[in-house]
Amino acid sequence: MDRLVGIETEYGIIVDGRGPNDWIHESIAVVQSYSGPSVRGWNYRGEDPRRDMRGFTVQHLATNPDDAQFDTPAMSREEERTDRVLANGARLYNDHGHPEYATPECRSLRDLVAHDRAGERIVLAAAQRHAAHTGRAVTLYKNNTDFHGASYGTHEGYLMRREVAPETIIQTLLPFFVTRQIFAGAGKVGVENDGSTRNVDYQISQRADFFTVEASVDTLHNRPIVNTRDEPHATPSRYRRLHVICGDANMSEYATALKVGTTCLVLALMEAGWKAPVRLADPVRAVRQVSRDLTLQQKLDCFGGQSLTAIEIQRLYQQAALQELRGRDEDTDWTLTEWAATLDALEHDPLTLSDSLDWVAKYCLLNTFRQEEGLDWKAPHLQSLDLTYHSVDPEQGLYYGLEQAGVMRRLVTEGRIQAAMSCPPADTRAFIRGLFVERFGQAVRSIGWNGILFEYHGENLLFDMNPLVEANVSLLNEELAAAETLDEFVAVIQRKPEQD
Repeated sequence: MDRLVGIETEYGIIVDGRGPNDWIHESIAVVQSYSGPSVRGWNYRGEDPRRDMRGFTVQHLATNPDDAQFDTPAMSREEERTDRVLANGARLYNDHGHPEYATPECRSLRDLVAHDRAGERIVLAAAQRHAAHTGRAVTLYKNNTDFHGASYGTHEGYLMRREVAPETIIQTLLPFFVTRQIFAGAGKVGVENDGSTRNVDYQISQRADFFTVEASVDTLHNRPIVNTRDEPHATPSRYRRLHVICGDANMSEYATALKVGTTCLVLALMEAGWKAPVRLADPVRAVRQVSRDLTLQQKLDCFGGQSLTAIEIQRLYQQAALQELRGRDEDTDWTLTEWAATLDALEHDPLTLSDSLDWVAKYCLLNTFRQEEGLDWKAPHLQSLDLTYHSVDPEQGLYYGLEQAGVMRRLVTEGRIQAAMSCPPADTRAFIRGLFVERFGQAVRSIGWNGILFEYHGENLLFDMNPLVEANVSLLNEELAAAETLDEFVAVIQRKPEQD
């Protein structure tokens, strides 16, 4: 869809016989158990999570006091993060006691889905290897809550043009993100972080309980609906990277593609000068309202006295994208068609989407079990089943059971997922990163999203990949693929034309 996109997933982890104080060490051990080709030494060049796209840098980021008690200050940054850059261009590391997998940069929805699913396989294999070494069972969950008040993220990254004003980004995305959960939510039993609400049996989103402000750079505490972090991982004067933290972890391939595809189209609308025609009166309150309304009929208060449902707000965005972007490319047209069809189905009968959307599929599973067993929604066993839906072990995960039964819509083949575990996308700069890991890993001194520092004839050379974000990088990738030696690789990159 003519922009780089990626997904970063923090996996929930449970290790038999280990408690919260061991989470960081166990997460590190899982990452270190990865056995495929990889290099260490992450390059943090250009990264500052305190920098706000509105033109200032905050002094410090908010931290969750519940998490702080489990931190290990004596551990070095390198030991704590334990980065691995993989031959498929992805990054595997520990983040606050969670194994995290960040997909390589992708340019198509199906590539992104395949690499997101490849991440499930990669972290599972590492966890199984760690379990075999220690004799302790390790269970990983692709979800966003431990049901004890802690939430961990599934973040999306979108390259976009810098000339779009920050205020336009915030005000246009707030109504979209608040209501996007009606098809992107992963579903959740009960409610957290809200002592005044006890009568919520099931809700649409796992993350909705954890957002308290409209916009900020924070990600761990006082979480915003729109994250304003300014780390472009590209030429800063031309691009910004939209860092989205309000989404759920999706097991469904369809939900992942629709979540990312629709967001790409909204960014394209903004880049063309479009602004949302509606503004929510209280977005933080509205994000909870939408998540807890399974009827999807509740009206959300907007400025100017207007009230709209989540579906009606989504239709405003879909219709604008249809008018402005139809026919642009295959991914755009797929997204426009499926967006409209999903909104229609949600309006008439959400349960018809049990083969497509996580929150509906999970609800149908749990509700059937609850009725057969005569259980109330407050039964602890239902939260356990909720977690099990997200297990990435095909022998345990309820989602995988649905998939194996052939009742979930698929967008990519198993063969494509297996290929994504070792092969980077051929049409993004991730190809270069993966190629370097595979062929010249011994020379790497540090490696990151936007550059590779490597030793060459006794000197350190920095290959700056900031400019390599357009589709024409495919031509450079083809040349580099033929480089069998580091000398040949360097010869190609030294004669490449400047692209910024």
